[in-house]
Amino acid sequence: MTPGPRPSAYIDSAMNGRSPTPAPEAARSAEREPARSRALRAARQALRILAVELGTPTEPGIPLFAGVQSRWLRRVPYLVAFPFTVSLLPTTINVLGNDYGMSGGLAGALATAQTVPLMLAVTRPLQAWWVIFAADVVCALGLTVVDGVADRAWPWTPPAIVGYLALMLALSLRERRRTLIAVWLTTGFAGILSEIMTPERSQSTWVLTFVLAGVMLLMGATLRERGDAQRKLIEQETISEAERARRTLLEERTRIARELHDVVAHHMSVITVQADSAPYRISGIPKEAEEEFGSIAATARESLTEMRRLLGVLRSEETERQGGGPEKTPQPGVAMLPKLVEGTVRAGVPVELVLPEEPVVLEPAVDLSAYRIVQEALANVVRHAPRAQTRVSVIPTADRTRLTVLIVNSAPPVASAPSAPFETSGTGHGLVGMRERVRLVDGSLDTGPLPDGGFRVAAQLPLAPAPGSPASGSAASPSGSPLSAKDSASS
Repeated sequence: MTPGPRPSAYIDSAMNGRSPTPAPEAARSAEREPARSRALRAARQALRILAVELGTPTEPGIPLFAGVQSRWLRRVPYLVAFPFTVSLLPTTINVLGNDYGMSGGLAGALATAQTVPLMLAVTRPLQAWWVIFAADVVCALGLTVVDGVADRAWPWTPPAIVGYLALMLALSLRERRRTLIAVWLTTGFAGILSEIMTPERSQSTWVLTFVLAGVMLLMGATLRERGDAQRKLIEQETISEAERARRTLLEERTRIARELHDVVAHHMSVITVQADSAPYRISGIPKEAEEEFGSIAATARESLTEMRRLLGVLRSEETERQGGGPEKTPQPGVAMLPKLVEGTVRAGVPVELVLPEEPVVLEPAVDLSAYRIVQEALANVVRHAPRAQTRVSVIPTADRTRLTVLIVNSAPPVASAPSAPFETSGTGHGLVGMRERVRLVDGSLDTGPLPDGGFRVAAQLPLAPAPGSPASGSAASPSGSPLSAKDSASS
């Protein structure tokens, strides 16, 4: 059995002139109080968010379409806003003064506040909305005391609706979605409050304005978000293209490093053999010299081991899939150009090869780079200019300090589909590979189209000093490749 209220509670209530409050009712009152507090807290938070969204513009001072590349498109907001404002201002003054019967000074001031800020909307649409919205509210209040509002639009006049919709479009092209929702709800809330003081026989326009404003905000936000998506897609494609170019460059550098491994390994092998055989080839070598030759040979062998490990790091995934071992064939040089030209001729491209009459000693890196440059240039001719007349010239300069590699092709005789590659040992990276190989040997490269529709590739590579010259000394490598016209007899 539930006990009733204590007798002392009734005595205290009677003495104080109050009726006793039952315990269940007090409990329900205590429960209602937190509910009201939560509702007030939520309302205050919503108002705070609304104030923050309406008071925090996005990119103030930056014109609409500022990120567009076309100069004419960047001027479109100004070309639209200026004539629109100039035409709407006198129209608004005429409507407020003649149709609604408002005094001339007040009509001019309100019309200016309702239209001129449209120019501000090009760079600061949210601030322009504050000015125009306040002017529209003041205008609606002023029309309640004039006689011409009967049978006319209120609280938004027709010119005010047109200007407000234009402002909504500018606003939606700049501000974020939450700000647009806050503007739209504020517009509707002002329309609902206007029902309290609607003049008699006036035609309410707040619902129409509210709906049309929502449509303009939605349409502008959709266009802006679509433009942002396209811009991000273009930026991503640009980044992807840059990453692709960077990856191509790294792949080409890795391939060059693998090819140069063979050249350097050959030199290290020669050093090892010479150091090991020195005590047997030269008689009367002191004990200290023999130990020094042995140390040189050991260091050379260790270097060869480290270079093999480096080659394993540089080995590409494609090489791993093809077997994972090092390449067994020797690196090509200019001595193999006649064979390369023959393969190009078989692919349907007439090629003329010109080599020097006298032998020219080439360093291994220059020898390999010259061959690869010709190889990539001829591959580009086969792909992009089938059956075009091509001339390949590999000759030294007059002072014999640099080797000129020149590949010139004319325009293709007829438009045709690219041919299949005539050999598959190239890099396939075209001009990127040429530039890297020329940079490797401290040379220069010049490429570009010709007036007749052809293309030109010209490379300058440094030459080793001629054998027997004072500058040569022992610099001429025994592995250097002699280049002469005899090598091109087969072509």
